[in-house]
Amino acid sequence: MTVKVNPNLARTLKKFGATTATQCYHCGNCTVVCPLSTDENQFPRRFMRFAQLGMEDKLKNAVEPWLCYYCGDCSRLCPRQANPGEVMMSMRRYLTSLYDWTGLSLKVYTSRAFEFLMVAGLFAATLILVFLLQGQPSTEHADLSSFLPRSLIIGGGMLFGAAIAFMVALNILRMHKFIMSPGEYGQYVKIPASVYIKELGTFLYHFVTQNRFSLCTNRSRYIKHFLLVLGFLVFAFYAGFMVLVEVIRDGLKVAFVTGSPHPLFPALHPVRLLEYAATTAVLYVVIESFLGRLAKKEPLHQQSHSTDWTFLLLVGGTVLTGMLTHIFRNLDVPTATYWAFALHLAFIVPLFVVGALFAKWAHAVYRPLALYFIKVKQSAQQMQQDEFMSL
Repeated sequence: MTVKVNPNLARTLKKFGATTATQCYHCGNCTVVCPLSTDENQFPRRFMRFAQLGMEDKLKNAVEPWLCYYCGDCSRLCPRQANPGEVMMSMRRYLTSLYDWTGLSLKVYTSRAFEFLMVAGLFAATLILVFLLQGQPSTEHADLSSFLPRSLIIGGGMLFGAAIAFMVALNILRMHKFIMSPGEYGQYVKIPASVYIKELGTFLYHFVTQNRFSLCTNRSRYIKHFLLVLGFLVFAFYAGFMVLVEVIRDGLKVAFVTGSPHPLFPALHPVRLLEYAATTAVLYVVIESFLGRLAKKEPLHQQSHSTDWTFLLLVGGTVLTGMLTHIFRNLDVPTATYWAFALHLAFIVPLFVVGALFAKWAHAVYRPLALYFIKVKQSAQQMQQDEFMSL
């Protein structure tokens, strides 16, 4: 069986941050110490070899890079300072660029100038759009519905979310095509649609809990990662809940046409307390990650990619401006409320576009999807074996 070799693969991966892959001499320490590597899915040593030999097709169809949570043990114990954890991280960036049908992810990951211009452009465009579409804001009281009608916020948010979801879905289809293609020896596994439905719980479980991360030796990182995911899920629930309240209370016509404003929840309302807890959790993780990358004590923080900093700044900016909007609104300071809310939206747009399509949020989706696809394959293979044995 012939294997295609791309002699430029190592050079390509360097653009994504894998600057040390060629230093590996394959002692195997990294695979031995990795708590997530298994007999069926071994890494990182095998993938260091793929990078050195230019075995691009094996990397494209691989699921293992998504099974790595960058515990840091492999990089800490590597005798050649080949930093296999960072190489695996770089491979995830590379795979993300392959899944992205727009080609923008490739530019975001390999050009700091393009990344900056994209984020800054989206930020500025959002601010300009907000002030072009603003109504007649009240100067007596902080009334966001007079600044931007609820119908505009809800309708625009739904369209924006649908567009992001559509683009992510296309990327997931490309991921599926790569991972579910015939294996090393060309074996084909027929997978009925019922298997995908049956195993859907695998994806949901790992997406919410990020449970495999808990197998890493540094359990504190799992807790912080879990808090971050949980915080974002609470924010998503809160936004969806408010739309639902709007629709149920006032009906489709009032909620989406006239934009009737909703009352603020009291400070001690359970929904408000949940929002406060989520905000605190996300802000804590962002600050801790920011300081960690400055201190560079952990392997994960020693070689930060520009997208890592961008993600932290966008998340931090979104949370802080959201807090300021809430504070100014409760203090009934009109101008400060409107500016804080405009900046809040300006942070949200690049966070979702860059984060969900090309950076960290994409990784948070691809990881549980990889585990889901593995489970689907295993279930389909078991079904085929059972059918064969019954003949």
